[in-house]
Amino acid sequence: MGFDTIWLDARIATMREDVGIATIEAPAAIAAKDGRIVFAGPMRDLPKGWDAATRVDCAGRWITPGLVDCHTHLVFGGDRAHEFELRLAGASYDEIARAGGGIASTVKATRAASEDALVAGALPRLDHLLREGVTTVEVKSGYGLDAETEARMLRAARRLGQERAVSITTTFLGAHALPPEAQGADPVAAKDAFIAKVCDEMLPALAAEGLADAVDAFCEGLAFSPDQTARVFAAAGRHGLPVKLHADQLSNGHGARLAAEWRALSADHVEYTDEAGAAALGRAGTVAVLLPGAYYFLREAQKPPIDGFRRHGTRMALATDCNPGTSPMTSLLLTMNMGATLFRLTVEECLAGVTREAARALGQLDRIGTLESGKWCDLAIWDIERPAELVYRLGFNPLHRRVWRGK
Repeated sequence: MGFDTIWLDARIATMREDVGIATIEAPAAIAAKDGRIVFAGPMRDLPKGWDAATRVDCAGRWITPGLVDCHTHLVFGGDRAHEFELRLAGASYDEIARAGGGIASTVKATRAASEDALVAGALPRLDHLLREGVTTVEVKSGYGLDAETEARMLRAARRLGQERAVSITTTFLGAHALPPEAQGADPVAAKDAFIAKVCDEMLPALAAEGLADAVDAFCEGLAFSPDQTARVFAAAGRHGLPVKLHADQLSNGHGARLAAEWRALSADHVEYTDEAGAAALGRAGTVAVLLPGAYYFLREAQKPPIDGFRRHGTRMALATDCNPGTSPMTSLLLTMNMGATLFRLTVEECLAGVTREAARALGQLDRIGTLESGKWCDLAIWDIERPAELVYRLGFNPLHRRVWRGK
């Protein structure tokens, strides 16, 4: 059998569902052909007569699946460092938003930015992720809140995948906030009118252009109601797009249950999700995406119901939530440490959360997230003695080499 590339003398954490973090100790090998894994296992099990155009000696290093950041707002204009100062002085998320800051501030800067400027601004953030072994990144829109800028953001996100060796998946988050020009004396009527625009104008145009892989919404008191969110989900379904949800971040608005009802790929944040919501996610197979960076940055006190998720078999992923206002973070390694220290996740839950379960949260577990034959050969090769080091260390990047689609 002829391989394009084979990585030899490695230790492998496959993250396969049937074995979890169970590892294949050295000497093990991974072989790729046409960008896909064709062998992952002990070297003694390699087929007789194998050969490879390129052989890489891993010298006993560990290999994991390439990391997956399944929730980012990587493309945006401007920054919100001044809001950080306000928050330190005691201002709340809601107070900043109602004073014209928050999402509205980023909307203004993003609308003023060209597509080239958006790409140039996002690339350094993306590069930080890639340097830590990330091979797939989800990028949301949601800072345009008008048809033109939302499309520009998604085109910029697509271009990131042309500028760098990385898989980019895009999510339309038009229902992120009410744009400044849509404010009215009757908030409910204003939001209903904007949701109609999202569903009837923006989403069909973006779907026709193939710019969105999924649709998201922010279901919260300061954003949109469950009924308004359901209208967005119904519109997404009409265009064959899966849905995701910013759910139960600041209050228990039963967003997790709504996400489960619509068989969403994921419900994200979920700090205020209750037992019924956790059970609903588990039954639906909807992934709970935990975002400890936002929890930390906002100095929240309400933690996601981790034990409830465990009781109900709810899958848990971890992501950076990289954004300018509430989680200006570009490190999945730090995200894992936060998941362990703040939310008390196990090492196995953290590693699965940025590989297998993050892939599941994007609807891509059939292609990425574990080291198995037939999947894309996306690898992270590490200078570590045990996988726990990826979770336990702070400010230390042990990546030796990143492989995307076999290269």
